[in-house]
Amino acid sequence: MLTAVATAACSNAPESDEKPAPRNRPTTSRPAPEPPAPSAADGSDVNACADGDCEITVTEPVTIPFQGPTDGSRATLSVTAVGPDEIEYEVKSGHNRSQGSASGPGQGCLTYLRANGSGNSCGPLDATRPSPQPGAVVIQATTATNGTALLHIVSP
Repeated sequence: MLTAVATAACSNAPESDEKPAPRNRPTTSRPAPEPPAPSAADGSDVNACADGDCEITVTEPVTIPFQGPTDGSRATLSVTAVGPDEIEYEVKSGHNRSQGSASGPGQGCLTYLRANGSGNSCGPLDATRPSPQPGAVVIQATTATNGTALLHIVSP
């Protein structure tokens, strides 16, 4: 009997190349984390923009007065809508008016406000501060997925 047990334990049967099937384990699906809100040098303080040089975040419609493109001139930036990946605004300075709107991840608008006119450009933007331009106030509004918008106002 001892020989039969020893023979059974030392079988010459070829080994299988098949791997055992993985066990089904319950998985937990978690949504991707929200990216952090854009960090602004001046927080959400609209008064920081009075001199025409600020970086703020907004989460709701607001009107921001600031120094216009010529000495002593005043201008306003009115954010009319802000939400996840969305921003709409209007800029007024003297008789000049300009509107911008952007929607979608990483979208935004640049407005160049000059003494004799203004212009807009909207599309993909990153949240970096725009460069000062001679004779122009540059306004940049960038969308964020969390319902905030990052605003830059940069004077020459």
